[in-house]
Amino acid sequence: MTTDEVKALIEMGMNTQEVKVTGDGSMFDVLVVSEQFEGLTPVKKQQMVYATVNPQITSGDIHALTIKAYTPAEWSTASKLQIG
Repeated sequence: MTTDEVKALIEMGMNTQEVKVTGDGSMFDVLVVSEQFEGLTPVKKQQMVYATVNPQITSGDIHALTIKAYTPAEWSTASKLQIG
Protein backbone atom coordinates (compact mmCIF):
# COMPACT_ATOMS: atom_id res chain seq x y z
CA MET A 1 0.00 0.00 0.00
CA THR A 2 1.05 3.58 -0.52
CA THR A 3 0.82 6.44 1.95
CA ASP A 4 -1.81 8.04 -0.28
CA GLU A 5 -3.95 4.89 -0.14
CA VAL A 6 -3.75 4.73 3.65
CA LYS A 7 -4.57 8.44 3.90
CA ALA A 8 -7.58 8.02 1.60
CA LEU A 9 -8.95 5.14 3.68
CA ILE A 10 -8.73 7.16 6.88
CA GLU A 11 -10.27 10.24 5.25
CA MET A 12 -13.15 8.16 3.86
CA GLY A 13 -13.79 6.51 7.22
CA MET A 14 -13.68 9.59 9.43
CA ASN A 15 -14.38 13.30 9.49
CA THR A 16 -10.82 14.63 9.69
CA GLN A 17 -9.26 18.07 9.72
CA GLU A 18 -5.80 16.75 8.91
CA VAL A 19 -4.19 13.41 8.05
CA LYS A 20 -0.48 12.80 7.50
CA VAL A 21 0.88 9.38 6.60
CA THR A 22 4.51 8.36 6.31
CA GLY A 23 6.10 4.97 5.77
CA ASP A 24 6.10 2.45 2.97
CA GLY A 25 5.15 -1.07 2.08
CA SER A 26 3.14 -2.30 5.04
CA MET A 27 4.42 -0.15 7.94
CA PHE A 28 3.04 3.34 8.44
CA ASP A 29 3.04 6.26 10.87
CA VAL A 30 -0.21 8.19 10.93
CA LEU A 31 -1.14 11.56 12.38
CA VAL A 32 -4.87 12.25 12.50
CA VAL A 33 -6.61 15.41 13.69
CA SER A 34 -10.37 15.11 14.12
CA GLU A 35 -13.17 16.76 16.06
CA GLN A 36 -14.57 13.23 16.46
CA PHE A 37 -11.86 12.60 19.08
CA GLU A 38 -13.35 15.14 21.52
CA GLY A 39 -13.87 13.53 24.93
CA LEU A 40 -12.31 10.19 23.94
CA THR A 41 -9.46 8.36 25.63
CA PRO A 42 -6.25 7.81 23.65
CA VAL A 43 -7.21 4.13 23.21
CA LYS A 44 -10.65 5.02 21.81
CA LYS A 45 -9.05 7.50 19.39
CA GLN A 46 -6.70 4.81 18.10
CA GLN A 47 -9.56 2.32 17.79
CA MET A 48 -11.44 4.79 15.58
CA VAL A 49 -8.44 5.11 13.25
CA TYR A 50 -7.79 1.34 13.22
CA ALA A 51 -11.43 0.77 12.23
CA THR A 52 -10.86 2.68 8.98
CA VAL A 53 -8.07 0.31 7.88
CA ASN A 54 -9.05 -2.92 9.63
CA PRO A 55 -9.68 -4.89 6.39
CA GLN A 56 -6.16 -3.97 5.20
CA ILE A 57 -4.67 -5.01 8.55
CA THR A 58 -6.58 -8.30 8.46
CA SER A 59 -5.44 -9.02 4.89
CA GLY A 60 -1.82 -8.19 5.72
CA ASP A 61 -1.65 -5.19 3.37
CA ILE A 62 -0.86 -3.15 6.49
CA HIS A 63 1.45 -4.86 8.96
CA ALA A 64 2.06 -2.04 11.43
CA LEU A 65 0.33 1.26 12.08
CA THR A 66 1.63 3.80 14.57
CA ILE A 67 -1.05 6.36 15.36
CA LYS A 68 -0.93 9.85 16.80
CA ALA A 69 -4.49 11.10 17.24
CA TYR A 70 -5.41 14.63 18.30
CA THR A 71 -8.43 16.86 18.62
CA PRO A 72 -7.96 20.20 16.83
CA ALA A 73 -7.23 21.90 20.18
CA GLU A 74 -4.72 19.21 21.18
CA TRP A 75 -3.05 19.46 17.76
CA SER A 76 -2.83 23.24 18.04
CA THR A 77 -0.86 22.83 21.27
CA ALA A 78 1.20 19.84 20.12
CA SER A 79 2.17 21.43 16.81
CA LYS A 80 3.37 24.57 18.59
CA LEU A 81 5.52 22.35 20.81
CA GLN A 82 6.61 20.38 17.72
CA ILE A 83 5.40 17.11 19.24
CA GLY A 84 3.56 15.81 16.15
